[in-house]
Amino acid sequence: MSLQAIQLETTTPLVELFERCAHEPMALLLDSCEHPQAQWDFIFRQPQQTVTQAADWPQVLQRALAQLPPYEGPSHLPFHGGLAGAWSYDAGRALERLPSLAEADIPLPELNVGLYTQALMRHRESGDTWLLAPAATLAKLKAYWERPYSPTPAAFQLTTPWQSNMTVAEYTAKFEQIQAYLRAGDCYQINLAQRFSARYQGELWQAYQQLRHHNRAPFSAFLRLPEGALLSVSPERFLAMDANGRVETKPIKGTRPRAADPEHDQQLATELQQAPKDRAENVMIVDLLRNDLSRLCVPGSVQVPHLFAIESYAAVHHLVSTVTGQLANPRDHLPLLAACFPGGSITGAPKIRAMEIIDELEPQRRSYYCGSFGYFSQHGQADTSIAIRTLVATATTPHTGAIYCWAGGGIVADSNCAAEYQETYDKVARILPVLTTASAQVSHDS
Repeated sequence: MSLQAIQLETTTPLVELFERCAHEPMALLLDSCEHPQAQWDFIFRQPQQTVTQAADWPQVLQRALAQLPPYEGPSHLPFHGGLAGAWSYDAGRALERLPSLAEADIPLPELNVGLYTQALMRHRESGDTWLLAPAATLAKLKAYWERPYSPTPAAFQLTTPWQSNMTVAEYTAKFEQIQAYLRAGDCYQINLAQRFSARYQGELWQAYQQLRHHNRAPFSAFLRLPEGALLSVSPERFLAMDANGRVETKPIKGTRPRAADPEHDQQLATELQQAPKDRAENVMIVDLLRNDLSRLCVPGSVQVPHLFAIESYAAVHHLVSTVTGQLANPRDHLPLLAACFPGGSITGAPKIRAMEIIDELEPQRRSYYCGSFGYFSQHGQADTSIAIRTLVATATTPHTGAIYCWAGGGIVADSNCAAEYQETYDKVARILPVLTTASAQVSHDS
Protein backbone atom coordinates (compact mmCIF):
# COMPACT_ATOMS: atom_id res chain seq x y z
CA MET A 1 0.00 0.00 0.00
CA SER A 2 1.17 3.54 -0.76
CA LEU A 3 -0.15 7.02 -0.11
CA GLN A 4 -1.03 9.12 -3.12
CA ALA A 5 -2.58 12.52 -3.77
CA ILE A 6 -4.97 13.76 -6.43
CA GLN A 7 -6.44 17.17 -7.18
CA LEU A 8 -10.14 17.68 -6.49
CA GLU A 9 -12.58 19.61 -8.63
CA THR A 10 -14.07 21.81 -5.92
CA THR A 11 -14.03 25.50 -5.06
CA THR A 12 -16.07 25.08 -1.89
CA PRO A 13 -14.29 26.88 0.97
CA LEU A 14 -12.41 24.42 3.15
CA VAL A 15 -14.27 25.56 6.26
CA GLU A 16 -17.51 24.49 4.52
CA LEU A 17 -16.04 21.18 3.39
CA PHE A 18 -15.10 20.48 7.00
CA GLU A 19 -18.75 20.65 8.06
CA ARG A 20 -19.39 17.20 6.59
CA CYS A 21 -16.89 15.59 8.99
CA ALA A 22 -16.91 18.10 11.90
CA HIS A 23 -18.80 15.60 14.08
CA GLU A 24 -16.17 12.83 13.70
CA PRO A 25 -13.80 12.18 16.62
CA MET A 26 -10.31 13.50 15.78
CA ALA A 27 -11.54 15.49 12.77
CA LEU A 28 -9.13 18.42 12.65
CA LEU A 29 -9.21 21.71 10.74
CA LEU A 30 -6.01 23.79 10.57
CA ASP A 31 -7.36 27.05 9.28
CA SER A 32 -5.41 30.16 8.22
CA CYS A 33 -8.63 32.17 7.71
CA GLU A 34 -7.33 33.40 4.34
CA HIS A 35 -4.47 35.27 6.05
CA PRO A 36 -2.28 37.00 3.42
CA GLN A 37 0.91 35.27 4.61
CA ALA A 38 -0.65 31.79 4.70
CA GLN A 39 -0.02 29.12 2.08
CA TRP A 40 -2.03 26.02 3.04
CA ASP A 41 -5.13 24.99 4.98
CA PHE A 42 -5.78 21.40 6.06
CA ILE A 43 -8.50 18.95 6.99
CA PHE A 44 -7.46 15.71 8.69
CA ARG A 45 -9.88 12.88 9.46
CA GLN A 46 -10.09 9.21 10.47
CA PRO A 47 -6.59 8.70 11.91
CA GLN A 48 -5.05 5.23 11.81
CA GLN A 49 -4.27 5.57 15.51
CA THR A 50 -4.51 8.24 18.20
CA VAL A 51 -1.94 8.99 20.89
CA THR A 52 -3.53 10.54 23.98
CA GLN A 53 -1.29 10.00 26.97
CA ALA A 54 2.26 8.75 27.21
CA ALA A 55 5.09 9.60 29.55
CA ASP A 56 7.44 9.33 26.58
CA TRP A 57 5.21 10.88 23.93
CA PRO A 58 8.08 12.14 21.69
CA GLN A 59 9.30 8.53 21.26
CA VAL A 60 5.77 7.15 20.92
CA LEU A 61 4.98 9.64 18.15
CA GLN A 62 8.31 8.97 16.41
CA ARG A 63 7.50 5.24 16.34
CA ALA A 64 4.00 5.93 15.01
CA LEU A 65 5.42 8.08 12.22
CA ALA A 66 7.72 5.24 11.18
CA GLN A 67 4.68 2.98 10.56
CA LEU A 68 3.37 5.02 7.63
CA PRO A 69 3.27 3.59 4.12
CA PRO A 70 5.45 5.34 1.51
CA TYR A 71 4.17 8.43 -0.25
CA GLU A 72 4.14 8.49 -4.05
CA GLY A 73 2.33 11.75 -4.78
CA PRO A 74 3.50 15.23 -5.90
CA SER A 75 6.53 16.35 -3.92
CA HIS A 76 5.41 19.98 -3.51
CA LEU A 77 2.52 19.14 -1.20
CA PRO A 78 3.18 19.97 2.47
CA PHE A 79 1.70 16.78 3.99
CA HIS A 80 2.72 13.30 2.81
CA GLY A 81 0.99 11.48 5.64
CA GLY A 82 1.99 11.89 9.25
CA LEU A 83 0.94 13.27 12.60
CA ALA A 84 -1.51 16.07 13.38
CA GLY A 85 -3.42 17.23 16.40
CA ALA A 86 -3.01 19.07 19.69
CA TRP A 87 -0.53 18.98 22.57
CA SER A 88 -1.64 20.41 25.91
CA TYR A 89 0.56 22.69 27.98
CA ASP A 90 0.59 19.86 30.50
CA ALA A 91 2.22 17.53 27.97
CA GLY A 92 5.36 19.37 29.04
CA ARG A 93 5.19 17.44 32.32
CA ALA A 94 6.47 14.40 30.44
CA LEU A 95 9.59 16.36 29.49
CA GLU A 96 10.50 18.14 32.75
CA ARG A 97 10.08 17.45 36.46
CA LEU A 98 7.43 19.92 37.57
CA PRO A 99 5.33 20.27 40.73
CA SER A 100 1.68 19.23 40.74
CA LEU A 101 0.16 22.07 42.75
CA ALA A 102 -2.51 23.40 40.37
CA GLU A 103 -5.79 21.50 40.23
CA ALA A 104 -6.26 19.23 37.19
CA ASP A 105 -10.02 19.73 36.82
CA ILE A 106 -10.51 19.39 33.05
CA PRO A 107 -10.86 15.67 32.28
CA LEU A 108 -9.05 15.51 28.95
CA PRO A 109 -5.94 13.59 27.86
CA GLU A 110 -2.67 15.54 27.79
CA LEU A 111 -2.42 15.20 24.02
CA ASN A 112 -4.69 14.25 21.15
CA VAL A 113 -2.47 13.48 18.18
CA GLY A 114 -3.52 11.28 15.27
CA LEU A 115 -1.54 9.34 12.68
CA TYR A 116 -3.27 10.39 9.47
CA THR A 117 -3.17 8.80 6.03
CA GLN A 118 -6.10 10.95 4.90
CA ALA A 119 -5.99 14.73 4.48
CA LEU A 120 -7.39 17.55 2.38
CA MET A 121 -5.02 20.42 1.50
CA ARG A 122 -6.01 23.77 -0.02
CA HIS A 123 -3.39 26.16 -1.42
CA ARG A 124 -4.62 29.59 -0.46
CA GLU A 125 -3.27 31.55 -3.42
CA SER A 126 -4.06 29.13 -6.26
CA GLY A 127 -7.19 27.63 -4.71
CA ASP A 128 -6.02 24.12 -5.68
CA THR A 129 -7.39 21.38 -3.43
CA TRP A 130 -5.53 18.10 -2.99
CA LEU A 131 -6.70 14.85 -1.44
CA LEU A 132 -4.17 12.57 0.24
CA ALA A 133 -5.19 8.98 0.95
CA PRO A 134 -4.13 5.36 0.49
CA ALA A 135 -4.23 4.64 -3.24
CA ALA A 136 -7.02 2.04 -2.90
CA THR A 137 -9.40 4.54 -1.28
CA LEU A 138 -8.80 7.62 -3.44
CA ALA A 139 -11.77 7.14 -5.78
CA LYS A 140 -14.23 6.59 -2.93
CA LEU A 141 -12.94 9.57 -0.96
CA LYS A 142 -12.91 11.79 -4.03
CA ALA A 143 -16.63 11.14 -4.42
CA TYR A 144 -17.17 11.84 -0.71
CA TRP A 145 -15.59 15.29 -0.90
CA GLU A 146 -17.02 16.33 -4.26
CA ARG A 147 -20.65 15.31 -3.76
CA PRO A 148 -23.17 18.05 -2.84
CA TYR A 149 -23.67 18.58 0.86
CA SER A 150 -26.23 20.64 2.77
CA PRO A 151 -25.33 21.18 6.42
CA THR A 152 -28.01 21.03 9.07
CA PRO A 153 -28.33 24.40 10.83
CA ALA A 154 -27.05 24.23 14.40
CA ALA A 155 -27.05 26.70 17.27
CA PHE A 156 -24.65 27.36 20.11
CA GLN A 157 -25.26 29.36 23.26
CA LEU A 158 -23.84 29.95 26.69
CA THR A 159 -26.21 29.04 29.50
CA THR A 160 -24.28 30.89 32.24
CA PRO A 161 -22.17 34.07 32.31
CA TRP A 162 -18.38 33.84 32.05
CA GLN A 163 -16.73 33.43 35.45
CA SER A 164 -13.03 34.07 36.16
CA ASN A 165 -11.02 31.78 38.44
CA MET A 166 -9.56 34.79 40.26
CA THR A 167 -10.82 38.14 41.52
CA VAL A 168 -8.99 41.41 40.93
CA ALA A 169 -7.67 41.19 44.49
CA GLU A 170 -6.44 37.63 43.93
CA TYR A 171 -4.78 38.61 40.63
CA THR A 172 -3.11 41.54 42.40
CA ALA A 173 -1.80 39.28 45.17
CA LYS A 174 -0.36 36.87 42.61
CA PHE A 175 1.19 39.80 40.72
CA GLU A 176 2.94 40.88 43.93
CA GLN A 177 4.19 37.33 44.52
CA ILE A 178 5.67 37.36 41.02
CA GLN A 179 7.37 40.68 41.74
CA ALA A 180 8.95 39.10 44.83
CA TYR A 181 10.25 36.22 42.74
CA LEU A 182 11.64 38.65 40.17
CA ARG A 183 13.40 40.71 42.85
CA ALA A 184 14.84 37.51 44.35
CA GLY A 185 16.36 36.59 41.01
CA ASP A 186 14.28 33.44 40.40
CA CYS A 187 13.22 34.65 36.95
CA TYR A 188 13.40 37.58 34.55
CA GLN A 189 9.81 37.16 33.36
CA ILE A 190 6.82 35.07 34.44
CA ASN A 191 3.56 34.56 32.56
CA LEU A 192 0.37 34.76 34.65
CA ALA A 193 -3.02 33.79 33.22
CA GLN A 194 -6.58 33.85 34.47
CA ARG A 195 -9.20 31.36 33.30
CA PHE A 196 -12.80 32.09 32.33
CA SER A 197 -15.45 29.38 32.27
CA ALA A 198 -19.13 29.03 31.41
CA ARG A 199 -21.71 26.36 30.68
CA TYR A 200 -22.95 25.89 27.12
CA GLN A 201 -25.46 24.02 25.05
CA GLY A 202 -25.51 23.37 21.33
CA GLU A 203 -22.95 22.73 18.61
CA LEU A 204 -19.30 23.60 19.31
CA TRP A 205 -18.51 23.76 15.60
CA GLN A 206 -20.97 26.67 15.37
CA ALA A 207 -19.11 28.42 18.22
CA TYR A 208 -15.85 28.04 16.30
CA GLN A 209 -17.38 29.59 13.18
CA GLN A 210 -18.53 32.60 15.19
CA LEU A 211 -15.05 33.06 16.65
CA ARG A 212 -13.45 32.58 13.25
CA HIS A 213 -15.63 35.30 11.73
CA HIS A 214 -14.63 37.85 14.36
CA ASN A 215 -10.92 37.00 14.69
CA ARG A 216 -9.57 35.77 11.30
CA ALA A 217 -6.44 34.49 13.05
CA PRO A 218 -3.77 32.80 10.90
CA PHE A 219 -3.30 29.77 13.20
CA SER A 220 -6.92 28.94 13.89
CA ALA A 221 -7.93 25.34 14.53
CA PHE A 222 -10.86 23.13 15.48
CA LEU A 223 -10.38 19.59 16.80
CA ARG A 224 -13.33 17.36 17.65
CA LEU A 225 -12.68 15.11 20.64
CA PRO A 226 -14.73 12.20 21.96
CA GLU A 227 -15.06 14.24 25.17
CA GLY A 228 -15.70 17.68 23.62
CA ALA A 229 -13.67 19.94 21.32
CA LEU A 230 -10.74 22.35 21.11
CA LEU A 231 -11.28 25.76 19.45
CA SER A 232 -8.35 28.05 18.69
CA VAL A 233 -8.04 31.46 17.07
CA SER A 234 -4.33 31.84 17.69
CA PRO A 235 -2.18 34.47 15.96
CA GLU A 236 1.14 32.88 16.99
CA ARG A 237 3.40 30.46 15.15
CA PHE A 238 5.45 28.14 17.35
CA LEU A 239 7.72 26.07 15.10
CA ALA A 240 7.66 25.69 11.32
CA MET A 241 10.10 23.34 9.57
CA ASP A 242 10.59 22.52 5.90
CA ALA A 243 11.78 19.20 4.46
CA ASN A 244 15.37 20.49 4.41
CA GLY A 245 15.35 21.24 8.14
CA ARG A 246 14.98 25.00 7.94
CA VAL A 247 13.28 26.19 11.15
CA GLU A 248 11.28 29.33 11.96
CA THR A 249 9.63 30.46 15.19
CA LYS A 250 7.77 33.76 15.71
CA PRO A 251 7.33 34.60 19.41
CA ILE A 252 4.79 37.23 20.44
CA LYS A 253 5.62 39.45 23.40
CA GLY A 254 3.94 42.85 23.67
CA THR A 255 0.27 43.76 23.23
CA ARG A 256 -1.89 46.84 22.76
CA PRO A 257 -5.66 46.98 22.11
CA ARG A 258 -7.02 48.07 18.72
CA ALA A 259 -8.87 51.41 18.38
CA ALA A 260 -11.76 52.22 16.06
CA ASP A 261 -10.20 55.54 15.03
CA PRO A 262 -7.40 54.81 12.48
CA GLU A 263 -5.13 57.56 13.77
CA HIS A 264 -5.45 56.44 17.38
CA ASP A 265 -5.01 52.82 16.28
CA GLN A 266 -1.71 53.69 14.57
CA GLN A 267 -0.57 55.59 17.66
CA LEU A 268 -1.15 52.49 19.78
CA ALA A 269 0.88 50.37 17.34
CA THR A 270 3.74 52.88 17.30
CA GLU A 271 3.70 53.14 21.08
CA LEU A 272 3.96 49.36 21.34
CA GLN A 273 6.88 49.13 18.93
CA GLN A 274 8.81 51.79 20.84
CA ALA A 275 7.91 50.74 24.42
CA PRO A 276 11.10 49.84 26.36
CA LYS A 277 9.27 47.36 28.63
CA ASP A 278 7.68 45.42 25.75
CA ARG A 279 10.92 45.37 23.78
CA ALA A 280 12.76 44.05 26.84
CA GLU A 281 10.14 41.29 27.30
CA ASN A 282 10.43 40.39 23.64
CA VAL A 283 14.22 40.14 23.76
CA MET A 284 14.08 37.85 26.82
CA ILE A 285 11.90 35.35 24.94
CA VAL A 286 13.91 35.66 21.72
CA ASP A 287 17.03 34.73 23.70
CA LEU A 288 15.19 31.79 25.30
CA LEU A 289 14.12 30.49 21.89
CA ARG A 290 17.58 30.97 20.42
CA ASN A 291 18.83 28.72 23.20
CA ASP A 292 16.06 26.13 22.62
CA LEU A 293 16.69 26.00 18.85
CA SER A 294 20.44 25.71 19.39
CA ARG A 295 19.96 22.31 21.06
CA LEU A 296 19.37 20.66 17.67
CA CYS A 297 20.37 23.28 15.10
CA VAL A 298 23.74 23.62 13.37
CA PRO A 299 26.06 25.81 15.49
CA GLY A 300 25.94 29.39 14.25
CA SER A 301 22.79 28.86 12.17
CA VAL A 302 20.33 30.40 14.67
CA GLN A 303 19.57 33.96 13.58
CA VAL A 304 17.05 36.75 14.33
CA PRO A 305 16.12 38.25 10.94
CA HIS A 306 13.23 40.32 12.32
CA LEU A 307 13.05 41.94 15.75
CA PHE A 308 10.10 43.98 17.10
CA ALA A 309 7.78 43.78 14.07
CA ILE A 310 4.17 44.90 14.55
CA GLU A 311 1.43 42.44 13.57
CA SER A 312 -2.17 43.62 13.91
CA TYR A 313 -5.19 41.42 14.54
CA ALA A 314 -8.90 41.99 15.15
CA ALA A 315 -8.59 42.74 18.87
CA VAL A 316 -4.94 43.68 19.45
CA HIS A 317 -1.58 44.76 18.05
CA HIS A 318 1.30 42.40 18.84
CA LEU A 319 5.07 42.83 18.96
CA VAL A 320 6.52 39.86 17.05
CA SER A 321 10.07 38.71 16.35
CA THR A 322 11.35 35.97 14.05
CA VAL A 323 14.04 33.42 14.95
CA THR A 324 15.40 30.96 12.38
CA GLY A 325 17.80 28.05 12.37
CA GLN A 326 18.97 24.97 10.46
CA LEU A 327 18.45 21.51 11.93
CA ALA A 328 21.58 19.38 11.89
CA ASN A 329 19.30 16.44 10.98
CA PRO A 330 16.28 17.48 8.86
CA ARG A 331 14.25 14.59 10.32
CA ASP A 332 14.57 15.97 13.85
CA HIS A 333 11.28 17.89 13.65
CA LEU A 334 9.65 15.93 16.52
CA PRO A 335 12.77 16.06 18.74
CA LEU A 336 12.87 19.83 18.17
CA LEU A 337 9.25 20.15 19.31
CA ALA A 338 10.17 18.29 22.49
CA ALA A 339 13.29 20.43 22.99
CA CYS A 340 11.28 23.66 22.74
CA PHE A 341 8.01 22.59 24.40
CA PRO A 342 6.09 24.45 25.71
CA GLY A 343 6.87 27.71 23.94
CA GLY A 344 8.85 30.22 25.94
CA SER A 345 6.58 33.13 25.00
CA ILE A 346 3.88 31.75 27.31
CA THR A 347 6.01 30.59 30.24
CA GLY A 348 8.68 33.17 31.01
CA ALA A 349 12.42 32.96 31.49
CA PRO A 350 14.20 30.90 32.65
CA LYS A 351 11.54 28.52 31.42
CA ILE A 352 11.50 25.71 33.97
CA ARG A 353 11.56 28.00 37.01
CA ALA A 354 8.81 30.11 35.44
CA MET A 355 6.69 26.98 34.90
CA GLU A 356 7.17 25.99 38.54
CA ILE A 357 5.91 29.40 39.65
CA ILE A 358 2.98 29.26 37.22
CA ASP A 359 1.95 25.93 38.74
CA GLU A 360 2.14 27.47 42.20
CA LEU A 361 0.15 30.62 41.41
CA GLU A 362 -2.51 29.61 38.87
CA PRO A 363 -5.39 27.77 40.62
CA GLN A 364 -5.94 25.19 37.84
CA ARG A 365 -3.78 23.58 35.18
CA ARG A 366 -3.80 25.16 31.75
CA SER A 367 -4.96 22.11 29.79
CA TYR A 368 -4.59 22.94 26.06
CA TYR A 369 -4.15 26.67 26.59
CA CYS A 370 -0.52 27.51 25.75
CA GLY A 371 -0.01 24.07 24.24
CA SER A 372 0.20 23.63 20.48
CA PHE A 373 -1.73 22.62 17.35
CA GLY A 374 -0.01 21.44 14.21
CA TYR A 375 1.13 18.74 11.81
CA PHE A 376 4.31 16.73 11.18
CA SER A 377 4.65 15.16 7.74
CA GLN A 378 6.74 12.03 7.29
CA HIS A 379 9.03 13.85 4.83
CA GLY A 380 10.08 16.42 7.44
CA GLN A 381 7.77 19.39 6.88
CA ALA A 382 5.87 20.65 9.92
CA ASP A 383 4.03 23.69 11.23
CA THR A 384 2.72 24.35 14.73
CA SER A 385 1.04 27.13 16.68
CA ILE A 386 1.11 28.38 20.23
CA ALA A 387 -2.40 27.71 21.53
CA ILE A 388 -3.22 31.18 22.83
CA ARG A 389 -6.77 32.57 22.25
CA THR A 390 -7.81 28.96 22.68
CA LEU A 391 -10.93 27.43 24.22
CA VAL A 392 -11.40 23.96 25.66
CA ALA A 393 -14.89 22.45 25.77
CA THR A 394 -15.88 19.31 27.64
CA ALA A 395 -19.19 17.59 27.07
CA THR A 396 -21.44 16.15 29.74
CA THR A 397 -23.93 15.15 27.02
CA PRO A 398 -23.36 15.44 23.24
CA HIS A 399 -24.62 19.05 23.27
CA THR A 400 -24.07 20.40 26.79
CA GLY A 401 -21.02 20.93 28.95
CA ALA A 402 -18.41 23.41 30.14
CA ILE A 403 -16.24 25.73 28.07
CA TYR A 404 -13.00 27.36 29.23
CA CYS A 405 -10.96 30.29 27.90
CA TRP A 406 -7.70 31.77 29.24
CA ALA A 407 -5.83 35.04 28.92
CA GLY A 408 -2.43 35.92 30.32
CA GLY A 409 0.67 38.00 29.88
CA GLY A 410 4.35 38.15 30.72
CA ILE A 411 5.18 40.07 33.90
CA VAL A 412 8.57 41.71 34.41
CA ALA A 413 10.02 43.91 37.15
CA ASP A 414 8.61 47.16 35.78
CA SER A 415 5.16 45.79 34.93
CA ASN A 416 2.09 47.66 36.16
CA CYS A 417 -0.53 45.42 37.78
CA ALA A 418 -3.59 47.31 36.49
CA ALA A 419 -2.19 47.40 32.95
CA GLU A 420 -1.34 43.68 32.99
CA TYR A 421 -4.81 42.82 34.28
CA GLN A 422 -6.45 44.92 31.56
CA GLU A 423 -4.25 43.29 28.92
CA THR A 424 -5.77 39.90 29.72
CA TYR A 425 -9.20 41.32 28.85
CA ASP A 426 -7.89 43.01 25.70
CA LYS A 427 -6.71 39.63 24.45
CA VAL A 428 -10.16 38.03 24.74
CA ALA A 429 -12.08 41.09 23.51
CA ARG A 430 -13.13 39.19 20.36
CA ILE A 431 -13.81 35.90 22.15
CA LEU A 432 -15.84 36.18 25.37
CA PRO A 433 -18.19 38.95 24.12
CA VAL A 434 -18.64 37.19 20.76
CA LEU A 435 -20.02 34.03 22.33
CA THR A 436 -22.01 36.03 24.89
CA THR A 437 -23.63 38.14 22.15
CA ALA A 438 -24.37 35.10 20.03
CA SER A 439 -26.04 33.49 23.03
CA ALA A 440 -28.17 36.57 23.66
CA GLN A 441 -29.26 36.57 20.01
CA VAL A 442 -30.25 32.89 20.23
CA SER A 443 -32.28 33.56 23.39
CA HIS A 444 -34.00 36.54 21.78
CA ASP A 445 -34.77 34.66 18.55
CA SER A 446 -36.23 31.72 20.45
